[in-house]
Amino acid sequence: MAVTERSGQQKNGRQGNGRKPDGRRAYRSYLSYIDKSREYYGAHGYPQPYQWAYNHEVAFTPLSKPLSECTVGLVTTSFFRAGSEPAGVPAARPKRPYAARCDDALEGLYNNDLFWDKDNTHTEDLDTYLPINRLREFAAEGRIGAVSERFYGIPTDYSHRRTQRNDSPHIEEWMREDGVDVAFLVPL
Repeated sequence: MAVTERSGQQKNGRQGNGRKPDGRRAYRSYLSYIDKSREYYGAHGYPQPYQWAYNHEVAFTPLSKPLSECTVGLVTTSFFRAGSEPAGVPAARPKRPYAARCDDALEGLYNNDLFWDKDNTHTEDLDTYLPINRLREFAAEGRIGAVSERFYGIPTDYSHRRTQRNDSPHIEEWMREDGVDVAFLVPL
């Protein structure tokens, strides 16, 4: 592609910064985890690409009250470091669903055993993968009603059946006990 001297615009109508003349990006500027996952499974010899869960019936429900009156519960795929689980939280191995006090997670959770883009991101900031503090700020500002006293952990499991039949019902039960109106899913 040649660039004209006067405008710095490429002959194909795109600017040198990868944007179209109207300012929109000419290509995706984000990392497509769906594509990366397919490539990963293909490169490791799996006979078929990873299949994401698809549900014909989705349990999403419109809110029955304003978000400013709702209690928000956090769901994460991170766990406590083995041996440092608070009382009532099952041992880190084997991973099982759990409910724990938000205050018990403020020092961070263990997630180095999970697969995520460790070259370009980190989990040194709790609020990047378990935004307890940000949600508490939103509650103080009146943007949400409250943050549940507990958050909920669910294993990263490649079995849709096990997640749907075994793990998710535990999370739902705990959220109902805690009066959660809105689930905020923050998988890593």
